[in-house]
Amino acid sequence: MKKEKIEESGGKRFISGVFVLSFSTLIVKVIGLAFKIPMLSILGMEGMGYFNSAYEIYAMLCVISTAGLPVALSILVSAARAREDTLAIKGIYRSALRIFFIFGAFGSAFMLLFAKRLAMSIGNDEAYYCIMAIAPALFFICLASAVRGYCQGFEEMKPTAISQLIEAIAKLALGIIFALAALRQGYSVPAVAAFAVLGITVGTFLSLCYLMIARRKVNKKIIASLNGDTNTKKEENVKTLLKIALPITLGSAVISLTRILDMAFIMRRLQDIGISSFRSNEIYGAYTTLALPVFGLIPSLITPVSMALIPELTGFIERKSLKGQIISVERAIRLTTLFAMPASLAVTVFSRQILSLLFKGQNDAIDIAAPLLSLLGASVLFSCLITTTNAILQAYRCVKLPIFSMSVGVAVKAITSYFLLGSRWVGVYGAPIGSLACNVTVVLLNFALMFRYAGNTAMAINLGKSFVKPFFASVISIGGSFASYSIFAEKLLSETAAFCIAVAIAVLLYCLLVFLLGIMDREDLRMFPIFNKILKEKQ
Repeated sequence: MKKEKIEESGGKRFISGVFVLSFSTLIVKVIGLAFKIPMLSILGMEGMGYFNSAYEIYAMLCVISTAGLPVALSILVSAARAREDTLAIKGIYRSALRIFFIFGAFGSAFMLLFAKRLAMSIGNDEAYYCIMAIAPALFFICLASAVRGYCQGFEEMKPTAISQLIEAIAKLALGIIFALAALRQGYSVPAVAAFAVLGITVGTFLSLCYLMIARRKVNKKIIASLNGDTNTKKEENVKTLLKIALPITLGSAVISLTRILDMAFIMRRLQDIGISSFRSNEIYGAYTTLALPVFGLIPSLITPVSMALIPELTGFIERKSLKGQIISVERAIRLTTLFAMPASLAVTVFSRQILSLLFKGQNDAIDIAAPLLSLLGASVLFSCLITTTNAILQAYRCVKLPIFSMSVGVAVKAITSYFLLGSRWVGVYGAPIGSLACNVTVVLLNFALMFRYAGNTAMAINLGKSFVKPFFASVISIGGSFASYSIFAEKLLSETAAFCIAVAIAVLLYCLLVFLLGIMDREDLRMFPIFNKILKEKQ
């Protein structure tokens, strides 16, 4: 009975954590898009090319510095919490903080000292101002990631959610203020872009300040309730953290290479087929400012599933609860496909309408980005599944396996993109095609590895509820919404209004089909506090 209560409460915490983080991530992404709209007007496609070049380098180094350690910290804190080992929890956090400090300091120094060389290496020399402006953010985000991983180990997702909101709001407000101030002073486009980037740096600092306060509250709330007093040596903590973190970091760094490959290949290969450096930068700016952020919106909403899954699944593994493991894995896969399938199809079908709604008036950029986004739409589902399947493998301490699958995927991406981008018939469309080939490869390999190393839990995945039924529901709902859009677009003066009505129809039709096809049942609804209360009242 006690075990069943643990599994039920764990499921409720999982769902709660997922929706807290998903809601905050959605707002953060909306703010991010809201940031790019005025930035595109202020900087133009040229300035956004400089901005995004610096951001991609920052993102790459950020992955190397922070991707693995928060996950490792979350896993170890969750396991120690399951044992009620208070001293081990404190020791693990202190060890992780030291590692984060070193990585962050080294990474920021590297960006500052080699800013010009980094800009030259990607063929965008004027981006070095932006690289210097964003360099300190790497140090702040490393320390912030330590606190986020610590709180996630306790299945406390609010500190991560709120800190992300603080970072995004500061980026939006300060980035625009700094950029407009620089523009009024008559600075060059590369310098104005650097001032815009400075908003990210200040935002990460403010986020860190909040997290340090939030960590104390988590300690008072949870640590005091634990009774264990076993401790481990600092050297053992560091060794265990690095043993788990380094493979995860390598795997994340490998998959993030796809963005770096796009940055390097698009600029250089388009010039190889006769497109000017200036035009190549404009195409890259449109692709990274319009298409990629919209594409990345849905996968980023699935990231909370993996964040909430890892500590929950780790706790079940530590307690040797096979039933809990099966429920946790099956629910994570089903939630992923439930949201990702219709989104993937919608992005493919409505790419131009989405961009026209978000970036109204930027017709030249939309003309470039819309067909690219349509191709990227097919990758949405597979990108989401990569996040969830990686999290499952990591929770089982099979942290080295995703490196293999993602390395193979990146190799496929590199070969496909290089040759297609250099083809006059394909050109820039080679970038999203290469991404699709990469993501499909990684997902297939990850599922093969799950069946090999997490057999019982992987075999328990309900293929009908997780894949087949969501597929049919997605095709019917998106197909119906596109048909309605075609009708309303002819009847209404505004295409925006027709699109909004079509989206509403798609959502309502999909939700109806989800319940009619039994993709979600009463037990799933009980995980949501509001539905659980309604169902209890009906009994």
